[in-house]
Amino acid sequence: MLYAILAYHVEADVMSWTAQEDAALMSDLHGVHDRLTQQGCLGPAARLGATKTARTLRGPGAGLVVDGPFAETKEQLLGFYVVDCASEDAALEAARDLRRVNPTAVYEIRPVSLYLPGVPFAVTEAGPASSEGAPAAKLHAGPAIGSARRT
Repeated sequence: MLYAILAYHVEADVMSWTAQEDAALMSDLHGVHDRLTQQGCLGPAARLGATKTARTLRGPGAGLVVDGPFAETKEQLLGFYVVDCASEDAALEAARDLRRVNPTAVYEIRPVSLYLPGVPFAVTEAGPASSEGAPAAKLHAGPAIGSARRT
């Protein structure tokens, strides 16, 4: 099953790090990335640009573009990971690995339904019973994050 691990941090704190502090943290995070890759569960991951470069599109019709993220929060979403884990517990463990090397970050874990045009949405709970009374197979993305497989 796919999970998003959303990485929140106080952006001002992150921006205050020296290049050496940032590089040291990224080196530690790459160690976690390498372990998750070896386990075959790390999908796309990204470090987002500064919130001052963010734009929000909202409103009817063509919408209105406003500067910055909309949410007024202490912590900002600064990055994310997509992991393919067998269970929520495994996704939580991946987030704990990330937190061990970046203890001031906050990680939010959410199930993800991968959208691929022409491919059915992922089933995140036991599907409807088949005609034989057994639960239907679950469809989710495989280790390649995007290739559909049945379990």
